[in-house]
Amino acid sequence: MTMEKKQTAVEWLVEQLVPKAMLTYDAITYNAIQQAKQMEKEQIVDAYTTNSVIRGRNKAKQYYNETYGGQDENP
Repeated sequence: MTMEKKQTAVEWLVEQLVPKAMLTYDAITYNAIQQAKQMEKEQIVDAYTTNSVIRGRNKAKQYYNETYGGQDENP
């Protein structure tokens, strides 16, 4: 199953601001776009990782509470 590639906010912004006829950027523009894409990628990965940890911790607490009855205790 192939997932459809989504467009990031930075990709969308570049598409809106850079004229479609412009096939190349100057070095400063290119570097700024690449840096913004890298920063956005790191933010997305960090958000996903943090969410996964929180979700995993909540599942662990739920398992503990269901298995050992610790609803009223602070682990």
